[in-house]
Amino acid sequence: MAYINEFFIALVDLSNAMAPYILFGLLFAGILHAYVPDTIVTKHLGKENVSSVVKATLFGIPLPVCSCGVIPLATSIKKSGASKGATLSFLISTPITGIDSILATYGIFGWIFTLYRVLTSMVVAMFAGILTNILDKESNLPKPLFSTVKPQEKSSCCESGESCCVSNSLPEHRLIMIGRYAFVTLLGDIAKPLFWGLVIGALITVMIPENLSAVLVEYAWLSYLIVIMIATPMYVCATASLPIAAALMLSGVSAGAAFVFLSAGPATNTVTIGVVKKMLGSKALGIYLGTIILGSVLFGLGLDAIFTFSKIDPKSLVVMDEKAGLITIASSVVLWGLVLYHMVKPYYSKTASCCSEGNCS
Repeated sequence: MAYINEFFIALVDLSNAMAPYILFGLLFAGILHAYVPDTIVTKHLGKENVSSVVKATLFGIPLPVCSCGVIPLATSIKKSGASKGATLSFLISTPITGIDSILATYGIFGWIFTLYRVLTSMVVAMFAGILTNILDKESNLPKPLFSTVKPQEKSSCCESGESCCVSNSLPEHRLIMIGRYAFVTLLGDIAKPLFWGLVIGALITVMIPENLSAVLVEYAWLSYLIVIMIATPMYVCATASLPIAAALMLSGVSAGAAFVFLSAGPATNTVTIGVVKKMLGSKALGIYLGTIILGSVLFGLGLDAIFTFSKIDPKSLVVMDEKAGLITIASSVVLWGLVLYHMVKPYYSKTASCCSEGNCS
């Protein structure tokens, strides 16, 4: 019973941490859809070349969006015509950094750590995007990534003349377009992997030992592997990962291992992993995880080498309980309501369709 209570507490905490950013990301994606023509995205991010990957990476670097908020944005630009490589590079570069995280990193770790974090995230994101464009061509996909249609397009009910059809002659209001695209089209695409990602993420959170730092210090040679195993599936945003990394360093963990947590933690989590697989496919998911893990470890070792060569004590750079507020709790309730609605909707629609044909049991 105690483990069940801990699971639900972890699920609530995880939902509170992610919900505001997911809803913000959905809303921002809806605004982009309403005001930015798809042709712009297709022109700059649609080609399978280095230029589109670089543009997507640079576009994502300053955005203050975490690994959950980036999901609807990445889904949106993919729907608008961005290539797989550009979408993946955007998915990696955006959550690792952000103007808020960059400033916070500088405040806690100083300019060396901050500059290293920004540059390495750009390298990893660009490498993943270029590799995806080379190894995972769009034409290899057996079917379209998304089956949903834009709100202004005709649906099957229009053909039968039913009242649910919205006439194309009446332009949809911008606010309605934003809300429909964000919370119906986009959220409908990611509702299922989002649900399971939250559940699995809560399970992983419960399973992480409380004496994590002590374990990492005791087994220093395994610290990189242990940090990767913990950071990859769990959710932690770029800014929130900073005090955790600082605490690890102050407890004796190497700066490189702490950097691995700062890099792999914000860039990946169970939710993003599920969405990437659905949106881009298994091959892109393998590239996504492989480049982040290998890149984090290699650059972590590089950071340790820099501090060793310069004879700077990483601890000397560190300058050191949030509670859920009303907005956070409300966001979590709204998100769960929308997710459950989208998960139940297909079954309800199927039942309603059968009933209308006289096949109700």
